[in-house]
Amino acid sequence: MASGFFAILDDIAALMDDVAVTSKIATQKTAGILGDDLAVNAEKATGFLSSRELPVLWAITKGSFINKLIILPVVFLLNWLYAPAINYVLILGGLYLAFEGVEKIIEFLFHRDKEGHEVAEEIKEDEKSSEEIEKAKVKSAITTDFILSIEIVIIALGTVLEESHPFITQILVTSLVAFIATVGVYGIVALIVRMDDAGFKLIKKSNDKGFFGKLGHLLVKALPIVIKALGVIGTIALIMVAGGIFAHRIEFLHHFLESWSSNEILTILKEMILGLGGGLIAVAIFTMGKGVVSLVKK
Repeated sequence: MASGFFAILDDIAALMDDVAVTSKIATQKTAGILGDDLAVNAEKATGFLSSRELPVLWAITKGSFINKLIILPVVFLLNWLYAPAINYVLILGGLYLAFEGVEKIIEFLFHRDKEGHEVAEEIKEDEKSSEEIEKAKVKSAITTDFILSIEIVIIALGTVLEESHPFITQILVTSLVAFIATVGVYGIVALIVRMDDAGFKLIKKSNDKGFFGKLGHLLVKALPIVIKALGVIGTIALIMVAGGIFAHRIEFLHHFLESWSSNEILTILKEMILGLGGGLIAVAIFTMGKGVVSLVKK
């Protein structure tokens, strides 16, 4: 009886060791997408009133956990029933990310210099309460997180499948990587958005003197710069993630541009071009769709 109990403990220990080793490999393979995830979500979690930053971030984090709870069983089921379906889901997700990235660029280039009267008219037509704006931003952030989460889960699952691990190990490793991704990314985002508060506390505690006083001022002054930088990095990340999905998941593009994978600069250029191209197509389809809906309504 005792020997059987210890044998079970030994099996559990071996399984946990296997999970730990495979999780480390899977986390390393998802590091690139996690960096992009961080840039995108940090940009989306900023721009709110100081008192609303943490509640908004918590709402997005909860949404991210719910995303993972939906994605994990669906991905396992799809992989079992019809593995190629995962490809199509990722490509559609890539189009959404590319659309978001290119739409931001178009907005910046063509719609930021509107004169006062025109802006006032827009505000009057599209007037929304701060609560509605906040809800819209949170919804957008959770939707983007959903697409990025699919890719993280699929990369993690792919790593486990390559090693031919048993099904229980696949579930544990993929779930652990998904959990680490959520906690890690949103934990760092929380630190970024509260930089100014940390700075003010340092200034207060040091009586605005010495090293900690200077560090406090640096953190306060750095936050607006960091937020602007995250806006740019987040937009580039959206386009590059989309381009990476197109390059790896669309067979024709994968083979057609295979020579572009010879060095890192060409790979980045390839992903940017594909992401921008996909985004422009998505924006064109969306604009035409809006036009058709408008005509039907008239």
